[in-house]
Amino acid sequence: MRTFRVIEGVYWIGAVDWNIRLFHGPAYTTHRGTTYNSYLIKDEKVAVVDTVYRPFTESFIENIKEYIDPTNIDYIVVNHTEPDHSGAFPELIKLAPNATVLCTAKGKEGLMEQYHGEYNVQVVKTGDKVSLGSKTLTFVEAPMLHWPDSMFTYVPEDALLLPNDAFGQHIATTGMFDDLVDEHQLMTEAAKYYANILTPFSKLVLKKLAEVQKMGIEIKTIAPSHGIIWRKDPGKIINAYAKWAEGEGENKVVIVFDTMWSSTEKMARAIIDGIKAGGVEAKLFQAHKTDRNDIIAELLTAKCLLVGSSTINNDYLPSLAAILEDLKGLKPRKKMGAAFGSYGWRGGAVKSITETLNAAGVEVMNEGLEAKYVPTPEKLEECYAWGQKIAERLA
Repeated sequence: MRTFRVIEGVYWIGAVDWNIRLFHGPAYTTHRGTTYNSYLIKDEKVAVVDTVYRPFTESFIENIKEYIDPTNIDYIVVNHTEPDHSGAFPELIKLAPNATVLCTAKGKEGLMEQYHGEYNVQVVKTGDKVSLGSKTLTFVEAPMLHWPDSMFTYVPEDALLLPNDAFGQHIATTGMFDDLVDEHQLMTEAAKYYANILTPFSKLVLKKLAEVQKMGIEIKTIAPSHGIIWRKDPGKIINAYAKWAEGEGENKVVIVFDTMWSSTEKMARAIIDGIKAGGVEAKLFQAHKTDRNDIIAELLTAKCLLVGSSTINNDYLPSLAAILEDLKGLKPRKKMGAAFGSYGWRGGAVKSITETLNAAGVEVMNEGLEAKYVPTPEKLEECYAWGQKIAERLA
């Protein structure tokens, strides 16, 4: 993709990664690709805000050259040192050896430890300002959103917020603004991004939103480091973050299960029928057939999670391990849950799932529901009634 103007004097000089399908190693699936957004601010002085992932360095440098000789760059702003945003930094600093690097104290530490160079670094804190001429760079520290080094850069003259990973999504597109893409697809990817990356920092998200509001920062445009730029309605994603961070789910149940010989699946289907009969929305996912990141995204807007498994080796099936471990790390807020499953000569899955839900901070509603070998018609009626009770609890 060629470069383009974001607003007067600010240009997108990043890269579009159409083919990436796994991010953070195998931790995050990117079905729609992603972008690495970098911005050039051209005024009396010139600043580059963030860079791109290392494999895109060559095209990134060429993008800069469309506007300026890199040797004339005055400032390189590093909002976050993770390699998808700082990978091209070592090559850029070679071409702009006189540039001052602007970052937090943790950002300086991260650059030194990752790239082992000596750079002209100016550490900035919340409220610090750097004038480029008619435009000003103002900085807001945002530790643990989502690394200790994270910060936002704000241009008050344009009400432009450059928040790096905050408010982003993994979408590769030629329509780089919120009014040029499908709104449902956009918000689906934004929710998935929040659910899988920012959920454990939700309390910090709320504090940062309150801090920005107290500072009286006007925001007309949000230009994150992944995905599209919010220019039509930046308040939409800000309000969504506030809602997601509060953990206020809808009356919806997410059921994830796996099964060896269909017994647990029969239980799951009876349970979801009971929930439906109780007037509550529910969605059913079989773990080994479903992307776990998509399941976690569904949970973001749900109040309840039910996890079911057959027993193997006195424990739950391995296909559920990844999502249950993710839950322990993400610690979603204000969620209720319970376990169910089948077993043969000896159980264990329901007990292990219940322990994991407790460890993830989920409010466990009961001791769980079990069936031995193949559930009888009476047991399936019990599953149906169990689902109805859960629906009553949510109503």
